[in-house]
Amino acid sequence: MFKITPIPALADNYIWLLQQGNEAVCIDPGEAAPVAGYLKAHGLMLRQIWITHHHTDHTAGLPELIRQFPDCRIYANHDIPHATHTVGEGSRWPLWQSQVEVWHTPGHTQTHLSYLLQAGGQAHLFCGDTLFSAGCGCVFDGTSAQLFASLQRINRLPENTLLYPAHEYTAANLRFAAHIEPHNPHIARSLAAAARTPTLPVSLAHERQINPFLRTADFQVASRTAELAGQSLYSEEQVFTALRELKNHF
Repeated sequence: MFKITPIPALADNYIWLLQQGNEAVCIDPGEAAPVAGYLKAHGLMLRQIWITHHHTDHTAGLPELIRQFPDCRIYANHDIPHATHTVGEGSRWPLWQSQVEVWHTPGHTQTHLSYLLQAGGQAHLFCGDTLFSAGCGCVFDGTSAQLFASLQRINRLPENTLLYPAHEYTAANLRFAAHIEPHNPHIARSLAAAARTPTLPVSLAHERQINPFLRTADFQVASRTAELAGQSLYSEEQVFTALRELKNHF
């Protein structure tokens, strides 16, 4: 069975690293040095890199890692010039005794990808900046409607799915979640626990209890959002869009 390790990078990024035997895969190397240092310390060869989207805090480490590991395969969308394997919705390949599937999860960016790894009855989703614990990504060149649809798709995964976001934003997100649901005991407990990092990965079951962006069907979330936004909201997507705007200015 493989091991999954968060490698801290930059101010608040995690570069997720999978290892089995002496082989490794990393996701979104925003810096090369932390990855290269970990690989050297553990005697690992980097075989694959998966990129979720084009922002530099997810890609800046690529040139140096490619220099050090020239045979490494780079799985990414068509907008990543270093890609050796261009992938998109529905792309699949084997990894060790498991299977990787690519999901197109736009919203944060138009071309954002997530990587779903199924292993021994357990699903692992490397979701980049689409979903954070207790939050979701900002909308850059995607749309709020796209991001809502991407999160709804993630929310249909089995509840024991483990989610691997690319940033340690949990405490800040939980403060906003508490602003939306001040009487939610799960949020209060999670906020106390968030002092210990890493807070990730998290289960989808946990996120369903604390993440307002997955709780848009909840009456309390919808009514509080409408009150704070000062407008009537008639659908979950409208609640989501208003929530995202409130978070932008929180």
